[in-house]
Amino acid sequence: MTRPIAAALLLAALPVLATSAAHAAPQAIQPGYWESTNKLLSPIRQTKVERRCITPAEVDKFMAGPSNRHYKCTYPHKVIEGGRISLKGTCVSKKGRKVAVEGSGAYTQTSFNLTASIATEFLGLDIAGKASTEARRIGDVCPAPETPPAAN
Repeated sequence: MTRPIAAALLLAALPVLATSAAHAAPQAIQPGYWESTNKLLSPIRQTKVERRCITPAEVDKFMAGPSNRHYKCTYPHKVIEGGRISLKGTCVSKKGRKVAVEGSGAYTQTSFNLTASIATEFLGLDIAGKASTEARRIGDVCPAPETPPAAN
């Protein structure tokens, strides 16, 4: 499989892997500084680690599975309660490529994990894969944004 296909699967999986619903859980994740490790487990292994600040206003968005700039995702089946997550839906790219997603996992106020099966079609071939996200809260306070160096 080529890198563009693997990258497309990973990009499709990333919004899925941050999925949950704050309204369904009495204890949503806490705001703060979070580190997420997003992995495409198959068909090609890729890992992306990112750190981000989740403000109180962003908790619901993070827990609701925000779509990224490449994919818009909908989950007709989404159950998030008692620290457990179950979802099934579809992500669609700007170019119309569909990726089926089904996942499950768990969360606490300071941790989040989800494993998802993803499937798409590329040049008439069915391509399936697995992806996961493990996230943990690493701080109460987010670091100050870096300012770019001044131009001479």
